[in-house]
Amino acid sequence: MSNRIKVTVIIPNYNGLKFMEPCFKALELQIYHKFQILVVDNGSTDGSVEWLKEHQISTIFLDTNTGFSGAVNVGIRAAKTPYVLLLNNDTEPDCHFIGEMVKAIERSPKIFSVSSKMIQMYHKDKMDDAGDMYSLLGWAYQRGVGRSSGGYSHPCRVFSACAGAAIYRREIFEKIGYFDEMHFAYLEDIDVGYRARIAGYDNVYCPHAVVYHVGSGTSGSKYNSFKVRLAARNNIYLNYKNMPFLQLLVNVLPIGAGMTVKYLFFKKRGFGADYLAGVKEGLATAGKCKKVGYRPEHLKNYLAIEWELFTGTLLYFYEFSLRQLEKRK
Repeated sequence: MSNRIKVTVIIPNYNGLKFMEPCFKALELQIYHKFQILVVDNGSTDGSVEWLKEHQISTIFLDTNTGFSGAVNVGIRAAKTPYVLLLNNDTEPDCHFIGEMVKAIERSPKIFSVSSKMIQMYHKDKMDDAGDMYSLLGWAYQRGVGRSSGGYSHPCRVFSACAGAAIYRREIFEKIGYFDEMHFAYLEDIDVGYRARIAGYDNVYCPHAVVYHVGSGTSGSKYNSFKVRLAARNNIYLNYKNMPFLQLLVNVLPIGAGMTVKYLFFKKRGFGADYLAGVKEGLATAGKCKKVGYRPEHLKNYLAIEWELFTGTLLYFYEFSLRQLEKRK
């Protein structure tokens, strides 16, 4: 059996010192050993740099905060292994985690990414993410979030892997492009998964690869001005880049309806101005994005994606209704 290192675990870090020790302890306990760790530090000022140097952890130190996309791109380009596993610093993977991720991605050369079973760190009876989905309304969402962690036990295809704990086939980045650094953070994983789907690759969910996730470990909360504005802007980028003109035309009404609902949602929570600012910035700067060129041979993939957007919309409302029922019990 070959002892060749197959995986580079890339951990982007920005002022995440408080998460370091438990995350690295969990990595030390992995049963699978054919991996190496590479931290990409985004100009931290909280003592992370000193801690990483003291513990002699392989790290690329950046001078400034380049966002999630910039940091992981540096790590992916530096990696030499067939697979790269992106892991948020506010996670603690189960001891079988890396081995199960490798096993899942090696099932087919058509698999670009594998999303893990992410469980809420402080509410281990609840799911955090079972793969990311996208909808006709332009809403990206975490499959299974808030529902029982005892479920979601079957492998399946998903729209995109959640990059907080996902493994990728490194060579495919050269074909479809890396994480879009215009995104900085938020929806960059949906974007790269979307591009992989256009090119004919699959994104799948592995229920046997379990990781516990704090969530919003860097941004600090579920909703804040920074996150709302960037997510709104990046949502514009996501649709503009990946949908050909005809598909945008077909979907403009549901996307517009989805944006209206989101604005009203955030307005009620005091972030309406931030949401509108993000939308305006997205519309003003989308032309700077590198749009995915339409290729006739990918028509069947676009049709499959359109169907996934439809079924993803139905799944969103199905899971939403189940969560509401569970709250009433």
